[in-house]
Amino acid sequence: MSGIWAKYNAMLEAQPLLTKALTSLTGFTIGDILAQKFVNQDGKPYDAMRTLRMGTFGFLIHGTTGHYFYGFLDGKLPGTAPLTVATKVAIDQTIWNPIFGLMFFGYLNVVEGKSIDDYVNKIKADLKTAVMGSWAVWVPAHTINFAFIPPSQRLLYINSIQIGYNVFLSFLGNKKVDSDDEEKKEL
Repeated sequence: MSGIWAKYNAMLEAQPLLTKALTSLTGFTIGDILAQKFVNQDGKPYDAMRTLRMGTFGFLIHGTTGHYFYGFLDGKLPGTAPLTVATKVAIDQTIWNPIFGLMFFGYLNVVEGKSIDDYVNKIKADLKTAVMGSWAVWVPAHTINFAFIPPSQRLLYINSIQIGYNVFLSFLGNKKVDSDDEEKKEL
């Protein structure tokens, strides 16, 4: 096991962006597989394309934006003092979290070939749930993250927790939205 850890850290040092993207690919792929196998007990057969969509989101969007966002945050707010940690968690959850949700639903919308109206309906139906649902997981997880995890290991730590959280995201991201229900909510 120590050999794998050493190899991972060597990759992280040599190619941090690629390594973090691959780490997120793994986390999102495993999360969707678990969601389909154990959470979505709707009788539908396993959807490999859905897992591919979730994995590519992890690789193309989550890993890359996480690399830059957390690097930026650590650069602007260095250290692990309690006020610094609380500020990072607040920024992550009040600014980054909704942006992440918009990117997540937008990515799925694009790769599934859906319309802008579908995207808007999805945001109206599920963004608030995604953001508020994440608070229960990510406020304590990021408190630990920003206080104790070395910056180079942040995305690995996040993806370790993200596997479980991705079960929720995968379910939410692939939940069908009835546009008639959205129109009724607006009335």
